Amino acid sequence: MIIVFKPGAPEKELESMKKNLEGKGITVSVTVGEDQTIFGLIGDTRSLNAGQIELSSVVEKVMKIQEPYKKANRAFHPEDTIVDVRGQKIGGGHFGIIAGPCAIESEDQFLTIARAVKKSGANFLRGGAFKPRTSPYSFQGMGKEGIDIMKIAREETGLPIITEFMAPAHVELYAEDVDVIQIGARNMQNFDLLKEVGKVQTPVLLKRGLCATFEEFLMAAEYIMSEGNENVILCERGIRTFETWTRNTLDISAVPVVHRKSHLPIVIDPSHAGGIYWLVEPLTKAAVAIGADGITIEVHHRPEEAVSDGQQSLIPESFDKMMKKVQLLRQVVTEMEK
Repeated sequence: MIIVFKPGAPEKELESMKKNLEGKGITVSVTVGEDQTIFGLIGDTRSLNAGQIELSSVVEKVMKIQEPYKKANRAFHPEDTIVDVRGQKIGGGHFGIIAGPCAIESEDQFLTIARAVKKSGANFLRGGAFKPRTSPYSFQGMGKEGIDIMKIAREETGLPIITEFMAPAHVELYAEDVDVIQIGARNMQNFDLLKEVGKVQTPVLLKRGLCATFEEFLMAAEYIMSEGNENVILCERGIRTFETWTRNTLDISAVPVVHRKSHLPIVIDPSHAGGIYWLVEPLTKAAVAIGADGITIEVHHRPEEAVSDGQQSLIPESFDKMMKKVQLLRQVVTEMEK
């Protein structure tokens, strides 16, 4: 249930109603917009009489929400959420460009790529320290050593760092070392992990599961937000379909659907969606054109030697050329939306 108050409603009246609702066991999520204040009610609201609440002189309307996700629902939070990471923003018109190698292999490798992507306009630096691999015999990542290398790159470039956590224990050990925690597609419904990242305030990049519906995707975000961490960035990275020519099928409709249903920003991962380097640029253009809040691109200076996902990585020169096109396309899209 949502209570929308009239513009200029006195703070004293709002606080009185909030205390009254909390006294009935209802959790009240308060959103203060430019003109109006909204109460999002979470819990068993069956005992509340919407008509009676609307009798209040400060209430404009009361609405019931049917979707199971509440905090992630745009009705709770009409304005776009902007996630601010060390001054770099995603959402609400701010475009995030996340780039870096699939896996951290060495300090020299990671710093070389970090310098290159920053020069080309990236404002976030990604890299895998822990790698969830289909085969137990594949490279599993450098772990803590990889995070330490990322911190060196952050110090040099000034770019916020993003890496994937795979277990609840990683949150306790490393949450303060990174700027954004990535939850991979295979862990989208690892509810223990979602709850743990919800208990910290480090922003979370949540990837859509291989076969997840939009509702399941938003419910995963709800798990995080229900624990107190509302700094969530959604990521569409392709879903599994019958098609075998591409690694996954990029569901570009995720952008307008999420923007309609939720206030959370959504970025596109064309690297994992296409699975091959020559698909990255056209899928990136599609992401920009449809209004995504950012992109995440895998870049490697020697993809033929990469220990993970070299076939879908752009070399720095290709990334630089693509970024020039992205900047031009964003200008066109921005003008069209005015």
